[in-house]
Amino acid sequence: MLPGESPAESVCSRKGCRNAAAWQLLWNNPRIHTPERRKVWLACEEHRAWLEDYLQTRSLWKETLPHGPSAHENGGR
Repeated sequence: MLPGESPAESVCSRKGCRNAAAWQLLWNNPRIHTPERRKVWLACEEHRAWLEDYLQTRSLWKETLPHGPSAHENGGR
């Protein structure tokens, strides 16, 4: 990133979606990750439920947190 440029907007992790992310879906694959490790997928409002269901069906989902500047100010990850 060049000086004066703003960071790229976070986008939803759903394939083909370019919407702004509003949620962080924290997950872990216990077969390959240590128990405390958290991977993150980002989700827009439209795809949050779909992505959560995908992870929950595979027993990978851990928690969902708000994403964005206000989430960081309030102690989010």
